[in-house]
Amino acid sequence: MGMRVAVPLEIRDGEKRVALVPDIINKLTRLGLDVVIESGAGIHAQATDADYVSAGASIAKSEVLSDADVVLSVQPLTPAQMSKLKKGAITISFLSPVTAVDSIEAAASAGVTAFSLELVPRISRAQSMDALTSQALCAGYRAVLVGAEMSPRFFPLLMTAAGTVTPAQVLVLGAGVAGLQAIATARRLGAVVSAYDVRPSSADEVKSMGATFIDLELEALEGAGGYAREMTEERAAKQRELLTPYIAKSHLVITTAAVPGRAAPRLMTQAMVDSMAPGTIIVDLAAESGGNVEGSKPGEVVTTSGGVKIWGGKDVPSQLSFHASSLYSRNVVNLLTLFTKAGADGAPVSFDLNFEDEIINGAAVTHAGARRNSGGAK
Repeated sequence: MGMRVAVPLEIRDGEKRVALVPDIINKLTRLGLDVVIESGAGIHAQATDADYVSAGASIAKSEVLSDADVVLSVQPLTPAQMSKLKKGAITISFLSPVTAVDSIEAAASAGVTAFSLELVPRISRAQSMDALTSQALCAGYRAVLVGAEMSPRFFPLLMTAAGTVTPAQVLVLGAGVAGLQAIATARRLGAVVSAYDVRPSSADEVKSMGATFIDLELEALEGAGGYAREMTEERAAKQRELLTPYIAKSHLVITTAAVPGRAAPRLMTQAMVDSMAPGTIIVDLAAESGGNVEGSKPGEVVTTSGGVKIWGGKDVPSQLSFHASSLYSRNVVNLLTLFTKAGADGAPVSFDLNFEDEIINGAAVTHAGARRNSGGAK
């Protein structure tokens, strides 16, 4: 039997993505890899067992972990799942060094090489493996659809016989991948969009989308890899004070700010929320990591005493499970093929974990029984 790539069922509540979609399996089988899918793994992403078989994979009715050489998943394997893997097996998943500590320790104990997609370096050569970016794209698009559905207003300017409908005012806080996609989507719906980011370098991208960039004339907070870095509380307070007038006149505010490996920065206090008119909507995409908005709760809609509704994001990319899975699969396969060596002259396929490669070195959290990267975790 050749090297086996296994995809288990995602067992975390709310997770509807799958780590490998049928139309990309041929990239692995052409290399000589055997692909086995646990029955039902792709059902929420519109991928049936029959689709996988047609694409060249096999279906397992029971667990697929114990004889796998590589395990692909969206969520990290649990410690119990890690313990089933054979020594030297490889896992690729989201594996936060901050929140998945137990899984990482279990991987090290089992002698498993565990790759974290959060730690793929932000370099041009790794763009095709950047799952944080592909999933943020899904979240930004979804945020606007949620806001538009919840809003009692039209988004576009409408000229009707009964009078003119003025366009919705949408404010996006954070102009990373999710924020830029939110801007683009809100613009397509006809809203008047403005955006703020602590990185002034984002201004050109925001303007290119047809939105207005808000310049608060505060110090820039450019971080490594294009991310924003954390700010002092004094600067955060000043930023909140200067943003309040813009928030008060918005009909929809979408917050997308995140700092990898840290709690989400607090962008909106209760006082800022209270400055908004009744019927206005806030979509907090960072609710699961602590929330950009005071009072937001992941997976819930909170209505304030002033009639403002706060939608707390939870498993947001999973709400677009088909395309989120398709994009994620390509990220995962591109990382896997980076260290897969097809056998020459009939030799079997093998994995070459060259830790001198910046991507492999940066993304590997455990290897050979030891912890390698902290990813900023303390």
